[in-house]
Formats: sequence, structure tokens, C-alpha cells
Amino acid sequence: SSEEQRRRKAAEARAALDLSYPARRRRPPKKKKTGLVIVLLLLLFVLLAGLAGGAFVWKKYGPTKEKYDLNTYFGIEAEGQGGITLNNEVLKAQPVKIDGTAYLTYEFVRDYLNDRFYWDSEEGALLYTLPAGMLRVTADSTDYTVSQETRSEDYVILKTEGSTAYIALDFVQKYTNMEFQFYENPNRVFIVNEFGEARTATVKKDTQVRVLGGVKSPILTEVKEGDKVIVIEDVSNWKKVRTENGFVGYIRKSGLKDEKTETISREFQEEEYTGIHKDYKINLAWHQVTSEMANSSLQDALAGVSGLTTISPTWFSVADNSGNLTSIASADYVDQAHQSGMEVWALVDNFGENINNLELLSSTSARTNLIEQLITESLRVGVDGINVDFEQIEAEAGEHFIQFIRELSVRCRQNNLVLSVDNYVPKGYNTHYHRKEQGVMADYVIIMGYDEHFGGSYEAGSVASYGYVKEGIEETLKEVPAEKIINAVPFYTRLWKETLKTEEELAGQQGTEAGEYAMKVTSEALGMAEAADRVRVAGVTAVWDNTTKQNYASWTDSNGSTYKIWLEDTSSLKAKLQLIKENNLAGVAEWKLGFETSDVWSLISQYVN
Repeated sequence: SSEEQRRRKAAEARAALDLSYPARRRRPPKKKKTGLVIVLLLLLFVLLAGLAGGAFVWKKYGPTKEKYDLNTYFGIEAEGQGGITLNNEVLKAQPVKIDGTAYLTYEFVRDYLNDRFYWDSEEGALLYTLPAGMLRVTADSTDYTVSQETRSEDYVILKTEGSTAYIALDFVQKYTNMEFQFYENPNRVFIVNEFGEARTATVKKDTQVRVLGGVKSPILTEVKEGDKVIVIEDVSNWKKVRTENGFVGYIRKSGLKDEKTETISREFQEEEYTGIHKDYKINLAWHQVTSEMANSSLQDALAGVSGLTTISPTWFSVADNSGNLTSIASADYVDQAHQSGMEVWALVDNFGENINNLELLSSTSARTNLIEQLITESLRVGVDGINVDFEQIEAEAGEHFIQFIRELSVRCRQNNLVLSVDNYVPKGYNTHYHRKEQGVMADYVIIMGYDEHFGGSYEAGSVASYGYVKEGIEETLKEVPAEKIINAVPFYTRLWKETLKTEEELAGQQGTEAGEYAMKVTSEALGMAEAADRVRVAGVTAVWDNTTKQNYASWTDSNGSTYKIWLEDTSSLKAKLQLIKENNLAGVAEWKLGFETSDVWSLISQYVN
């Protein structure tokens, strides 16, 4: 009907109207705007989280800007103290700077820089041994003397504060191959006295040197692009370095370039300590002379002797701790020796019962007194040299003993006298004899290659086994040139007697060194001929021991005591002489004249002439 048609047309019209404006009637655009906001918020959250995480990572793993306390680094604990860097090591010391001059304690100078400086606190004198004379400085003075000649510096050389002596580093440098620089804030001294090849590198760009290898280690100092450093060692991705101003720390490997080996040096003229060197091998025998009357026995002692170049009579003994000397020297004896073609090197010993080595040798006045008497007596009788046989020197007297040798060397050099010094086979307990310095100051250094087992030993053994002699030579060669070394051999041995200790003896020695041994051991020293006779009388035959390179014998008496002996004879001497020849030493010495058999002289001549 017409009414239905009208309604249908109206519905179609409304439908057409809705289809004409779709954007105005939909909600999807509003939904898109909300999603964008959410995405932006999520991105912001991620960004903030990343920043927070980065900050955390940076804080945990990034390099620290913390500066290390330099007083702690240099060990400065009190006002007035200063630090010190010596080569690649930071040491604790007390350098001071007074009136523009840097000072270090005498002990530091002696121990680390130059041990020829010698301080006598009792007499207030600083000494230094030069080849031709003695240098002497008194406290709080700008003057010093060298062989009585007065010289001056424009600073006080030596200052004292209580018992502490300070030496000006400028003065130390005059006689020492070293460079130094003083810095402030904090006060410290940087010293270099090791020269030669070193690894160097250049800093790529401005960076830091840290206390340890790692970015979290505090900063020691800043370094600039182009600065040069000494490379000490590689540590993972870091290098341990020394800066130009004396800091020792760590820098990243990536912060360095142009690493190479360079020779570090400075111009310095070392003092030359000249001496007397014979153009022949020395063959010296000690002659034990106990009285002036015994000097007349020289010709008897030389009967059957051949090839000797030198004889050393035991003439001089230290009489007291003031340095006075007892002498039984004889000019007639010297004349006879010279007529026989031998030089005389008179021996001086310190064997007196009341001699205190520390008291004697630590006194400059006592040393000077002893030296002057030695020189006077030597010149009076016309000897050719002095042989120093100071034994059982305590460790605390070591620095004073070598000062005595230095001072005596000057006076011997001035008077054309040969100076030789007797030494034990080197061991850890006798390093204080300063063999290396003896090798500079003395003309000859003699190894007493015997007493491996001695009168007080708790067990029987060789007086001078091959290994013991070999060790003595090899160890001495590490410190003294071969052309100055004389090895002494024994013309004696020991006959050992062993008896089983009683229970009472063992109980009484419990806890002592002697208590560690079950046998009671005694011995007597025998010359070559007498030792061979004892073996013959015992009715046994000595057998060659290839370890000691000696003929060995043992036997038991009716009381159950065991006797042992390691013989010294031409066979054992040949092995020792071969060592002397192989190492091209300056010669041989023998203790003592009169203990030998006549056949040894032709053997010795084969090796040393």
C-alpha cells in the first residue's frame, strides 16, 4: 500500500544518511590515541630503567675518581717525615729538606746507596775511603778533608739530630752513581741508582696511574699525553709502571704506545782502586813463628822446600782494644827470605783472649792506631806485604771490619805493600766479611779452604773435602775476580776418635746440639807424615774415597773406640790444585810450613808455576 511504501522509503533514507557519514559515527580513532599513549609510556619506562641500570653498571664497573692518600702511599706517619722512591720500589724513610738541601739518614745511604760511607757516632766523624786517601767530614760543617787537604761545599754536608746522622744527597751523589729529585706535597725523594736496559712506553692520552690494576683502584697520579714511563711488568690488561716523578702504580695497557727497550744511563766516573798484582802465580806458605828466637829457624823450615814465591810469618798480633800491636818481626828474617827469592807478607791476627772485635774495630782511633803501627813495623823490617787473619768476627762488627780493610788498603797502597785478607769458605753466616768489597780494596783474597770439620765438631769428617773446596772457590768467584783469589789448602788432617756416649752423658746433653749425636767425638790435628804413620801403625790400609777425593781409613781399638781419618797427601792435593788451575785463580796458599811431606812441592809447582 501507499503507507507501506512511504515507511520503506523513510527507512531507506535514514540508512542512506548513516552510510554517508561513517567517520562521525565510529569509535576506532579514539581507541588508536589511547594505544599510542600506552606505547609512549612503555618506552619512557624502558628508557628510565635503562638509565638506572646503566648508572648501576657504571657505578659498579666504571673507573673511580677517588684519589689515594699520598701520605699513606709513602708511609708518612708523622709531621716532618718524608717518603722515598728508590728505582721501582717505594720505601719508608725520613728524608728532610733544610735550607734548600735534601738529606737522608746515614743508615739509608749505607744500606741502599753507597756503603763506603762510614759514620763513627762516638767520634762524630763521617768517613769515606778514596783510593789515595781518606775523606773526613765533621757534623754541621760545610768543610771536609781529603788526605789533610781542606775542601768546601755551599751546604752543610752532615747534620745530626740526637743519635741520627743525616747526609746531604748532593754530597752522596759526588761519590755515587745516582740521580735524585726532591718533591713537595708531600715531601719525598725519588732516587734512581740502577742503570742499564729498561722497557719504556709513551702515554697515548691524558689518563691516570692507579694504586693497583683495576678501574676501581684509587688514583695515584695523573699522566699526560706524551709522558714516558718505565714498564716494570705486565699484569693482565694493565702494566705496572714508574712515572717520571717517581710514582709506581698501574695503567691500562691500551693507554700506552711505542713500548721498547732503551738503555738508561748517566755520566759518572767511578773511583779506581788500583793495587798490586803479581805477574806470576802465588805460592804462599804460612810459617808459624811464636817468638823472636824462632825467627832463626827459617832456613831449617825451608829445607827441602821448592817453588815458594811468598812466605807469611805469624808476627803481628792485636794486643788490646785500643789498637796496640805486638810484634816479633825480624829484618834478618826478611833478608834471608829475599835472598831465597821469596817475598814476605807478615800476618796480623786478632787471637788475643781479651780482644773485643766490636770495641776494637768500631773505634776510628783504635783502627788508626793499629794501622799506623802495622805500617811502621812493616817498613822497619822491610816486608813486602801484610796478611790480615782476623777470625770469628761477629755479624755486628762486620761493617767495622771492612772499614778497617778499606783504611788499611789506603796505607798499604801509599807504601807499596801487598794487602791480602784471609776468609772462610763462603756461607750464609759469614756474609758480613764483605768479600766483594775486599775484592775491590785488597790485592788478594785468600780462601781458607779447610776446617770443614774442626776440633769442636760433633761428628767426624774431612777437614777439606773436594766438594767443600769446590764450593769455596765457586762462591768466592761470584764476588771476587779470579785474578785476586788465592785458595789455601791444608798440610794437616784430623784423626777422629768415636766412643759411644754413656746414658749419663746423653741425659746431660739432652736438648743441646751435642745431644743430637750418639757418639762422643774427639780429634787431634796431624801433619801429613804423622797421619800416614798412624794409619800404618794401626795396621790398616787407606782406601780412596772418590766423594771427598781423599784416602780414608778407619779402625777399632781394644776398648771399642773407632778411629777415622781422611788423609791429606799428594793425591788429595792434586784434586784441589786441579780446581785452582781450572778456575785460573791467582795461586795457592798452605797451612802450615813444616806439616808437609817433601813430595808436595814438585806437585804444587806443576799447577801454579
